[in-house]
Amino acid sequence: MALIRCNFHSEALGMGTSMTVLLPDPAGAGIGLAGGAPAGDPPVLYLLHGLSDDDTIWTRRTSVERYVAPLGLAVVMPQVGRSFYTDEENGNRYWTFLSEELPEVCRSFFRLSDRREDTFVAGLSMGGYGAVKWALREPGRFAAAASLSGALNVAHRQHHPAHPMDPTVWHTVFGDRAVPGSDDDTVALLERAGDDLPALYVACGTEDFLFDDNTRFVETARRRGVPLTVDFSPGDHDWAYWDAKIQDVLAWLPLRAPATRSQ
Repeated sequence: MALIRCNFHSEALGMGTSMTVLLPDPAGAGIGLAGGAPAGDPPVLYLLHGLSDDDTIWTRRTSVERYVAPLGLAVVMPQVGRSFYTDEENGNRYWTFLSEELPEVCRSFFRLSDRREDTFVAGLSMGGYGAVKWALREPGRFAAAASLSGALNVAHRQHHPAHPMDPTVWHTVFGDRAVPGSDDDTVALLERAGDDLPALYVACGTEDFLFDDNTRFVETARRRGVPLTVDFSPGDHDWAYWDAKIQDVLAWLPLRAPATRSQ
């Protein structure tokens, strides 16, 4: 794999930002590591970070580079601060950056497939929310979307009795606007979703403080007849859980088979 930390100027944000990118290596793999390269432009996974992290966190806390090496899969990990992948009410336009600018910038810098069947999104916690929101708002873009420990009921998290959202974050991101029922409410998006959705995967540890958010999302999906893969198993809101579950997500993705090499 090629590992690239890319600093660039964002028109949507009006400032410099960064992303970390993994690209399949057509030359093959190193000793002890299987490698794979697709025929043509590689499929791409947009892999989103959580509230306290940045674009480097997946490569620092998991072995995602090793996991994707044999798959012929490119991975794009953008930097969005604490924005909840939203055009902030009192901040910057991170939803516009994510959904409009980032895919175009990536394809201008790198050879990546732009086909729906080759495009995927996943994330953890805040990033799980971002992944599901992006998939539900733009279902024609993705073949599959996965959430690990996602904040999938964020519309009701401002006044949650046990785990409310930081009021400073809420003010910056949502301000005084009504979130329930809006396009920033993933449960509401699911309620009004059409039939042509990407495949959905929801995983959350049963000891996670966001477990109730995930169960409500899953219950809504089942009531609406929306098919999804659910993994509720023991685990907490931590990197041991996410390092294990990202491997399950990668195995679940409907990827075309690469040409594999090993040394």
